[in-house]
Amino acid sequence: MGTLYSEHLTWLHRFSPALKLVLMAVFSTCLFLVQSPVFMVSAAVACAVLWLSLGKATRVARRLIISVLIAALLIAAFHVFMGNATLALVSSLRLACASTLGVALTVTTHPTHILQLLETLLQPLARIGFPSQRFALQLALMMRFIEHFFVQWKRLDDAYRLRTGKPGGFRLLAPLSIQMLQTARRVADALFARLGQ
Repeated sequence: MGTLYSEHLTWLHRFSPALKLVLMAVFSTCLFLVQSPVFMVSAAVACAVLWLSLGKATRVARRLIISVLIAALLIAAFHVFMGNATLALVSSLRLACASTLGVALTVTTHPTHILQLLETLLQPLARIGFPSQRFALQLALMMRFIEHFFVQWKRLDDAYRLRTGKPGGFRLLAPLSIQMLQTARRVADALFARLGQ
């Protein structure tokens, strides 16, 4: 499956996955707890600096971030239309900041390291009979499929653009859905062959 992880090493690659996950969780929690427009603008500036500091490593996720920014603008436009400019600012910047933090974690942390971290965090639950390894695998697969969705979408859009000179848009939904289902089937078959379940 495709991945958004970047082999172009940056300063953030040197941080441990656990530290990055904790920092992202703390900052994301602050984004959703604080309603101040001033705080949200400051957070947006900080996230923009973070994004720019990663340089070429963000190239694999640029289209994803553009999609998020378009969604944020649509949310802002809706709230402005409803007469609440403050909520428009806070909501759109919150979405953009949270997405930037998530993408920064994804492009600088190898999927294998995320899986190992999840298994370690869930290990104490195994003592009470919780299937920690299986649950960690499910979480890792979910994150990989989200990545794979956008990677595959980009490939299909690039191929369509080369053939027609136009973006694929909603025309890509059918072939994208088929390819994602085929990928899911192959992964399921591989897991059954390895694990027998």
